Amino acid sequence: MSAFERGFYARDAESVARDLLGSVLVHRHAGVERRARIVETEAYVGVHDRASHAARGRTPRTEVMFGPPGHAYIYLVYGMHELFNVVTGAAGDAQAVLIRAAEPLAHCTGPLNGPGRLTRALGIDRSLNREDLTGGRLFLEPGPSPARMVTTTRIGVDYAGPWKEAPLRFYDADSRAVSKR
Repeated sequence: MSAFERGFYARDAESVARDLLGSVLVHRHAGVERRARIVETEAYVGVHDRASHAARGRTPRTEVMFGPPGHAYIYLVYGMHELFNVVTGAAGDAQAVLIRAAEPLAHCTGPLNGPGRLTRALGIDRSLNREDLTGGRLFLEPGPSPARMVTTTRIGVDYAGPWKEAPLRFYDADSRAVSKR
């Protein structure tokens, strides 16, 4: 298979989040290719989305979100978990998709049922922030869509006012690797 092209990411985060279910996340490092099937995502739909880091404006941390689509946005949360996001939408629009959970396919070093566990098991860290996802050492490739998809509210965004109720989390109903049902 080959990596998604830039045009795949140049769409709204909600559409990309749905379409990433079933795709394969690949990280090549030190001669090892780690692979996992994405089973859970969350969409962050722009500066108006109070749950999005972009809602606080353009900062050195969020600059990548405002850049061209198809790049990695990786940040540290709670001082211990590095989370992997895919930048989507048009340049300047600041949309992203958080990859929340996956099923291991090859060379994963632990569980992938949660965004911090996923990055740890796949060896993804902030050194890959801003990485071009259209090929190279970190990328996503097409895979079969799940037979049944669930749409629900995002996790851990209670601070976001009415945005905490937005139905922007998607998961494979038949996967046992989902972080929370």
